[in-house]
Amino acid sequence: MGGGAELRPVTTRPGPGQRIARLVTELTAPAVLVSLLMVTVGWHSSRGRGLAWGLLAAFFVTGIPFAYIVGGVRRGRLTDHHVGRREQRRAPLLVGLGSVAAGLALLAVLDAPRPVLALAVAGLVGLVVAVSVSHWWKMSIHSAVAGGALVILVLTFGSLLLVAAPLLAVVGWSRVRLRDHTVAQVLTGGVLGALIAGVVFGLLR
Repeated sequence: MGGGAELRPVTTRPGPGQRIARLVTELTAPAVLVSLLMVTVGWHSSRGRGLAWGLLAAFFVTGIPFAYIVGGVRRGRLTDHHVGRREQRRAPLLVGLGSVAAGLALLAVLDAPRPVLALAVAGLVGLVVAVSVSHWWKMSIHSAVAGGALVILVLTFGSLLLVAAPLLAVVGWSRVRLRDHTVAQVLTGGVLGALIAGVVFGLLR
């Protein structure tokens, strides 16, 4: 009767490992990596107007799809901007597929540099694979994009960039540490992303 202490819910603060994993996941989000990759490849492909080509490609490949995802989160249709629930991935991936296809068509009509077109095609093929796999399994798109980005950077700037390969393990660790993916989902994503980038970008650039 008024003498007892008030009971409060116990909250567990994330430890250092959890916070680092969250930071890595945010910094290596697909939208971030692909945007940087588009701008970098665009700049390298044509020093005069390369940056403009890269920004235009990034608008269709990451800008429009990410805007759709943010809108979905605000309306409550999606749980988070990483689209962590497999059953929610289909619509954003299909929107991304349509946006990339439209951007690729525009880039082709405007006679964009070949490496920029090759990168857009690689992104389109990657999205087709992601839509297909996500129908039945939650493959890590973070790892797929990171693996593909590394391969494309190596093909563009040389084998010296292979020194960044350990960063792929850091990306995979963050996804497993946050319990968003299993080790198998991370490894599969990384291998598929690297293969698609190597074959598609490598042949078309």
